[in-house]
Amino acid sequence: MFTIPNQSSVPKAYTQFTDAVSEQDAEAYLEDEGGSRLLPSGNRDRLVDCMEEFVKYTIVMRQHFDLFGDRYSERTEREAKRVKDDEALAKKEEAGQEGNAKSMQSAGLVNGVDVGGL
Repeated sequence: MFTIPNQSSVPKAYTQFTDAVSEQDAEAYLEDEGGSRLLPSGNRDRLVDCMEEFVKYTIVMRQHFDLFGDRYSERTEREAKRVKDDEALAKKEEAGQEGNAKSMQSAGLVNGVDVGGL
């Protein structure tokens, strides 16, 4: 079973970021990668570790993606819808067979009278 370690939250996160840099100061903007970046610290290292684990997990589990999209509740819902649609179709076909002149003609009946022997 795969698990993702629970990383602690960043205390006072709003104080742990660089100031936003104006795009007009291109050199500083590129140097700070757009500004508002998490300052180097143990918190940043743990965040990077966690992101690396997410990427690795995604790569390892990608081949099993279909397993995660197949849920019991969704399967039962689809099956119930299929059964309901099948019943509605059967009712429609049954109603068509009772009053449909073409179906009666192909059965050798006209207005309920057997015309095959005439």
